[in-house]
Amino acid sequence: MEKIKMTTPIVELDGDEMTRHIWQWIKDILILPNVDLKSEYYDLGLANREKTCDKVTVDSANAIKKYGVGVKCATITPNAQRVKEYNLTQMWKSPNGTVRAILDGTVFRAPIMVKGITPYIPTWTKPITIARHAYGDIYKDVEGYVKKDGKAKLVIEDADGRREIEIFDFAKSGGVVMGMHNTDKSITSFAKSCFNYALDTRQSLWFATKDTISKTYDHRFKDIFASVFESEYKSKFQEANIEYFYTLIDDAVARVVRSEGGMIWACKNYDGDVMSDMVATAFGSLAMMTSVLVSPDGNYEYEAAHGTVTRHYYKFLKGEDTSTNPVATIYAWSGGLRKRGQLDGINALVEFADKLEKATVDTIEGGFMTGDLAAIYKGEASVVKLNTVDFLKKIAEKLA
Repeated sequence: MEKIKMTTPIVELDGDEMTRHIWQWIKDILILPNVDLKSEYYDLGLANREKTCDKVTVDSANAIKKYGVGVKCATITPNAQRVKEYNLTQMWKSPNGTVRAILDGTVFRAPIMVKGITPYIPTWTKPITIARHAYGDIYKDVEGYVKKDGKAKLVIEDADGRREIEIFDFAKSGGVVMGMHNTDKSITSFAKSCFNYALDTRQSLWFATKDTISKTYDHRFKDIFASVFESEYKSKFQEANIEYFYTLIDDAVARVVRSEGGMIWACKNYDGDVMSDMVATAFGSLAMMTSVLVSPDGNYEYEAAHGTVTRHYYKFLKGEDTSTNPVATIYAWSGGLRKRGQLDGINALVEFADKLEKATVDTIEGGFMTGDLAAIYKGEASVVKLNTVDFLKKIAEKLA
């Protein structure tokens, strides 16, 4: 059968460890036999990030701004142990944080629901979408250690002059201090992305911070969301018969747990990171979570919402069989190819993405799956646990 032709490249951001191998297997087994893939390739593996002083990450983000669609493999954000393991010259920043800061978008994450995989919270009958602000906060922090008898101050210089705010007097003990920031522009883009996505998907939007404690920082988010909603979206939400409301983050957690799902839950950057993992795990598996970064100027980056599966990678290096779930990475590729097809008017590419996702779900519902799903599957089919490559081959059979 003739392969589907592409007219515009998709930006391909390769990654690390087990997911790097899965990335190539997905291409070889599922995509390249069916699609004449055009991609602009960037190696975001930690070794190449070190070699390029992380310039490759910046270049990949700018390429997404140029071409409009990117697909990203999971990558390592190094800690002290990784610096030693990979002989790094410094503890490079999160590549996700760098890409998100350049694109200034919002990350939308939702679980992939499959018959036979029952959520741990039985009331959840509809998917919960986490909308995560993708700029600033702890991912752009500055921090340091303060010795005993030191002081830490926050200094602000603007049109009102210079102000010093004492953070803490370390007279009795040394300690740590952190500074974070965000911008009105980015928060406004976050709000508009959330409201637009809610209207597009006809889902109610919840937004949660902790403004009772963070009376300036978090309250600024709350105020901007309220202002944007009242001035631009209130009537649109009424027409769509959906709602927007704000609540405290701890109240939101309680509400979500008691809900049936089916809403968009908007969170600040780190809150969204944590809550998306919680939602994914409660629905069954971190590897069953879609993730797309949507920028306000219409750029898209699709990725898996999980890490590089280090434990399986070390087993793989020893030659041991691994049964790593590739579904979220498959959906990153299908999401990117679908969006590329939509933007370029290539219906065959859109249809291929739809069929790839259906083949993946049908394979699992037919009883063929990786170990993480086999451990929690409660469907009617007899379970056959497969390693990653055999699982991908089974999907390819279903796709054919």
